[in-house]
Amino acid sequence: MASLLYRLGRLSFRRRRLVALIWVALLALAGFGAASAPVATSSSFSVPGTEAQKAFDLLEERFPGGSAGGATARVAFKAPAGEKMTDPGPRAEVTGAVAALKSGSGQVASVTDPYAAQAVSKDGSTAYVSVTYKVGSMELTDDTLHALKETGERARSTGLTVETGGDALQAAPETGAGEIIGVVIAGVVLAVTFGSLIAAGLPLLTALVGVGIGISTITALAAVFDLGTTTSTLAMMIGLAVGIDYALFIVSRYRAELTGGREKEEAAGRAVGTAGSAVVFAGLTVVIALVGLAVADIPLLTKMGFAAAGTVVIAVLIALTLIPALLGFAGDRVLGRKARHGKAVSDKTNVGALWARLVLRHPVTVLLVGVVGLGAIAVPAASLEVGLPDDGSQPVSTTQRKAYDLLSDGFGPGFNGPLLVVVDGDRADADRAVELMRNLDGAAAVTAPTFNKAGDTATITVIPKDRPSSLATEDLVHEIRDKSSDNVYVTGATALNTDFSQKMSDALLPYLALVVGLAFLLLMVVFRSLLVPLKAALSFLLSVVAALGAVVAVFQWGWLGSLFGVEQTGPITSMMPIFMIGVVFGLAMDYEVFLVTRMREAFVHGQRPGEAIVTGFRHSARVVIAAAVIMIAVFAGFIGSSEQMIKMIGFGLAIAVFFDAFIVRMAIVPAVLALLGRRAWWLPRWLDRTLPNVDVEGEQLNKELSQSPGGSDEDRELIPV
Repeated sequence: MASLLYRLGRLSFRRRRLVALIWVALLALAGFGAASAPVATSSSFSVPGTEAQKAFDLLEERFPGGSAGGATARVAFKAPAGEKMTDPGPRAEVTGAVAALKSGSGQVASVTDPYAAQAVSKDGSTAYVSVTYKVGSMELTDDTLHALKETGERARSTGLTVETGGDALQAAPETGAGEIIGVVIAGVVLAVTFGSLIAAGLPLLTALVGVGIGISTITALAAVFDLGTTTSTLAMMIGLAVGIDYALFIVSRYRAELTGGREKEEAAGRAVGTAGSAVVFAGLTVVIALVGLAVADIPLLTKMGFAAAGTVVIAVLIALTLIPALLGFAGDRVLGRKARHGKAVSDKTNVGALWARLVLRHPVTVLLVGVVGLGAIAVPAASLEVGLPDDGSQPVSTTQRKAYDLLSDGFGPGFNGPLLVVVDGDRADADRAVELMRNLDGAAAVTAPTFNKAGDTATITVIPKDRPSSLATEDLVHEIRDKSSDNVYVTGATALNTDFSQKMSDALLPYLALVVGLAFLLLMVVFRSLLVPLKAALSFLLSVVAALGAVVAVFQWGWLGSLFGVEQTGPITSMMPIFMIGVVFGLAMDYEVFLVTRMREAFVHGQRPGEAIVTGFRHSARVVIAAAVIMIAVFAGFIGSSEQMIKMIGFGLAIAVFFDAFIVRMAIVPAVLALLGRRAWWLPRWLDRTLPNVDVEGEQLNKELSQSPGGSDEDRELIPV
């Protein structure tokens, strides 16, 4: 592979104008596709194979035109102190609001009158109007949303307290200036690392090109594949981070080759042939981990994984082709001023080497401090509670949260999470279901059945006594299902949340086994070792669990919540653990490959185990740390998002990269390798002969170049990665 990439690097360097033109054309084509594509509808959420999804599908079939998948809104009204919503004045205002909502937009499917539907609280203080739309939340026009908001404002001006909730108010997440700040920090880190603005600018430029192509492509295909806004946001987050990092590794290696006396084209070829091999492997691990999210069989998660994997593939291709092309334009300006004038300082005693020697002197102490520290941070993960966000998890300043609280105070905590029971049968079946559910302790109220026109399907609404995210409400869902006949299905947002969380929990261990097993096999091929892959897999688990512990402490317990803009604590998003495992696995393997391959190569060329560790840190530690700081900055930029899930994922990935790069790779890895000594690189001979040689370190490339005409003694030297 290294030989092929070597030729690709030289070709891209020579044909740099053509390569640059191709990538600019791809960016323009993707941008045109995004601009001309139809507006994407709201991304549908489904959980195949669950009872809640079966009930939802049955509703669409038996209640055609019922807008089962349409957006909904609840307008909550509260009377002034001393008055009731049944008094003539408030009643007239609510009646007027109902009429205004019905006539306010052609997208409205139905509007309920609270006085006819008995949607007034027992004490008369609160009432609500339910609005159902014909289309999803992302398809609602500005006029429709304006009519909804104006109705509330008009009623509020009369002295009523009016707040609006529901997914009709859902909007694309606002990420603010966080990502820009992350990119600026990345630029500063690159400038400090390279000592050259040109070298610092190349990874940023190419990463932005890659993200531009990826996000534009996702936007162009959003309507076709039903992709939501979260999908593109996460793809941008991951694509930006790996795009900068992969380019950083190539540029860093190219600079090393130039300072070693190589010609520019030869330096580009060798940079792509050696560091590029590691980029391909690292990118492959990220792609497999993201695509592997499909094992959960959740369409939304699968789409997110594939979209993010696509941006990673683009980042790898850009690193292998566009980077050497741009290096051709930059020439030796990618070197700092000192290096260009032959004043570069030897790195034999750099900080990386000094740190490695310190770890070698105290491996047991470093290992214990690292493991115990991460273990302590991981403790909160034992209290992990998962769920899907609803209006109750919104910031307290939003109208959605205020409406949620009004309804909870007026009608009980379970009112915001009603269960929708679908009976596939006649009236006798429905009456039996109602009788059963009214005798359950967890049910606060059960409505009379509502039948479709054919009279063969009924819907029943059950109001739990407890809040939607409570264990008592979850138990009620299971109790109804266990005690009801096979033709009774429980659905609704709360039941769907329960089924989704259960499905994610069931998929977590198989996915974890897939990821860890894959890590072990791939690293065994790369490092020709059994213990090094085992160490990498176990340390990866440690960093992931510690990151989950930090997420629980901040977003579930509220520790330091104000520092990260967490206004409302609650359960962790159900897909967060499995998504974090997939992404962090790929990123952890990046650092493992770039750091440990250099150690293995030094060991193979005759250095003692301890010396090989120092050599690896001397050549790779600075670049790995720079890459980690860049990723942390990019991910942390998304903590400013207005959407809780994006904020949570940004924080989780940032803290996970910090743990993995600075504690696991910089401390635990060298300590373990120091304790293992030569045993770290042991591999049975029969297995060594069986495993393919992927030549990530470029050893075969080095041999080929040294044997070719014109090969020099320099070609026989050790090539650092």
